[in-house]
Amino acid sequence: MSGSNEQQGAPDKVLAGFRKSIDNIDAALVHILAERFRITKAVGEYKAQTELPPADPDREKNQIARLRKLAEDADLDPEFSEKFLRFIIDEVIRHHEKARGQ
Repeated sequence: MSGSNEQQGAPDKVLAGFRKSIDNIDAALVHILAERFRITKAVGEYKAQTELPPADPDREKNQIARLRKLAEDADLDPEFSEKFLRFIIDEVIRHHEKARGQ
């Protein structure tokens, strides 16, 4: 078998099923991230109004440790999960700085 059924013109129903599941998960991730950023936007506005700093290194450290543990428990690479959360945190801080006018 040198080529897949898809390459030969016949649809691969198993692969199509996997891809549909991946597409559904990707859509859910986008919606979850959108909701997360709606909430963190409100946090940034609150921090700006109350003159709190945009970043909270202690919370970030605790969140990263918590996410690494969750990743390990879920059999997901904790290094990947930390990079992913760090990317999100950096973007949130950028939004908070913008809300504060920095």
